[in-house]
Amino acid sequence: MAEPGAAAVGLGRAGSGGGAEGAGAGPLLPREENGVDGRAIRVGTRRSQLARIQTDSVVTMLHELYPDHHFEIVAMSTTGDKILDTALSKIGEKSLFTKELENALERNEVDLVVHSLKDLPTSLPPGFTIGAVCKRENPLDAVVFHPKNCGKTLSLLPEKSVIGTSSLRRAAQLKKKFPHLEFRDIRGNLNTRLKKLDEKEDFSAIILAAAGLKRMGWENRIGQLLGPEDCLYAVGQGALAVEVRAKDQEILNMVSALHDADTVLCCIAERAFMKHLEGGCSVPVAVNTLLKDGQLYLTGAVYSLDGSDSLKETMQTGVSYPHQNEDGPNDDVQHVGITAKNVPGQAQEAAENLGVELASLLLSKGAKHILSVARQLNDAC
Repeated sequence: MAEPGAAAVGLGRAGSGGGAEGAGAGPLLPREENGVDGRAIRVGTRRSQLARIQTDSVVTMLHELYPDHHFEIVAMSTTGDKILDTALSKIGEKSLFTKELENALERNEVDLVVHSLKDLPTSLPPGFTIGAVCKRENPLDAVVFHPKNCGKTLSLLPEKSVIGTSSLRRAAQLKKKFPHLEFRDIRGNLNTRLKKLDEKEDFSAIILAAAGLKRMGWENRIGQLLGPEDCLYAVGQGALAVEVRAKDQEILNMVSALHDADTVLCCIAERAFMKHLEGGCSVPVAVNTLLKDGQLYLTGAVYSLDGSDSLKETMQTGVSYPHQNEDGPNDDVQHVGITAKNVPGQAQEAAENLGVELASLLLSKGAKHILSVARQLNDAC
């Protein structure tokens, strides 16, 4: 059940005033109709500290753009937050961290929802769209070491050191790169996982997204950044997405100002790659994108669970197109769930085609077999 938070107008991060849950808040009621005039705009989010920090950052940007509007944060728990004793890849639910938020959006209990883009499936439920993809934080993975291993790198850890990660993608790549290490699942939010690392002797290090650590103010815990030569990242990693009702034009127009064009194009390519492969968190799929001088470079890879079998390729395409007035019957066209009217449509199409073509190339070389075996082995474990 969702609980309304106190009014938030972009005054700091969760726990510091802006967006903190308020005692005695009224019941969460659906809106009678779409529209924002004179009413608080309700922003849905997960309860975790990181989710609240991310949501507060989006609300802050919106309030700077629309100082006359009033924003409220509505925090709720999701399936992924509640199931903490099972690896994410084994739960079998595509919308682990989004379903409850989307239910509230469908019932008009919130007007928009802030997600980590990597949590959003490549196919959204009917009636929803990603109305904004904010400027991406560092998408790389990071290693956080147990205090006794400070100053080391993964290659310098002793034989059979245990590394914690909840990601099949990370484990598959790092098992091949660092065969002397062992990998074990670790669940929980960032706070919980860091506590498990620091207070016990179970793990020598854990792998986390650098973006989350930075947003939490814990950059000093990063002992090693994993570049593309060590570990390609997850589709959409490091980017925040704002999901809205596709037909709520006022809210869609409002949040569209948050789009970062470069991030939009990179993430469209990544999501198209993932969608065409029919990948997800239950199989190891990884990417790396670079946008430079009007050229979008996409590296995509698939792996067996132990990393012994893999396919990796890179393709590129031009995405330097002028912005044209595209109002008309296709003005709200979606590209893998993203509506970005302020980004040239031809560039979006080129990015989506790049992802599809790269996935097709890997499929032609045997990616379907690798992913099928990985999925079967994961289900059997």
